[in-house]
Amino acid sequence: MLLIGVSVWEIAATRCDATSVPDDAAWDDASAVVRRDFHPGDLIVFAPDWVDPVGRLHLGDLVSLEAAARMDAARYPRIWELSIRDARSPDTAGLAAVFDNTVRGIRIRRFDQEAAVVVTDFADKLATTKVEGAPVHVPSLEIAEVGFAPRRCIEVVPTPNKPARITFPEVQLGRELVGYVGLADIFTRREIRSPATLAVEIAGREVARAVAGVDDGWVRFSAPTTPGVADVTFVAAAIEPARLVCFAAEARR
Repeated sequence: MLLIGVSVWEIAATRCDATSVPDDAAWDDASAVVRRDFHPGDLIVFAPDWVDPVGRLHLGDLVSLEAAARMDAARYPRIWELSIRDARSPDTAGLAAVFDNTVRGIRIRRFDQEAAVVVTDFADKLATTKVEGAPVHVPSLEIAEVGFAPRRCIEVVPTPNKPARITFPEVQLGRELVGYVGLADIFTRREIRSPATLAVEIAGREVARAVAGVDDGWVRFSAPTTPGVADVTFVAAAIEPARLVCFAAEARR
């Protein structure tokens, strides 16, 4: 599923006008700048999105599968952004660059931030869940294509008009629960156009809700939480069959 999604994504990228894209030699020079100061645990991103395959061709050995399929960039204290045409990655929005250099048409910036402290990664707790609602496809941990990008997420296919309830019992919470939801598989999105919803309940009370449409990509949701232990339920709902709902969530200190 991941390879198909990424392949489609890369093929789609060829539709963009490549006449002003820096060549391989330029990318080699820009990559050398990053490699000189890259630290293990750094994140590398590319902008605009369609140039990502070119960037990975030159720096892919420094982009782990975990990093490529990340929920978001909050865990990473240092983010390298390589961009062309004045583009900016959503992963660096709101951050100020501590390093900024342009090499042969490729702008290289490094952003430092206070990394989020993850108390609970819900994907790691999937084996402990209680599932209700008889989903067509029971929840499983996947690396799936969502919005033309790989995402490590919990995938579930709800029965039409019968929400799937996935309860994580007695999980440790911090001060915020942050998550994302999207629709997996470009071919399914093409055929099935209705959205899906994901609601989050803590101790039986709804605290967040997000709607993921076929063109929405990776939709963020969040809710403030009280540190401590509580049952957390994710409720995935769709009105049509074969709606592949993928979500990821973290409790953060």
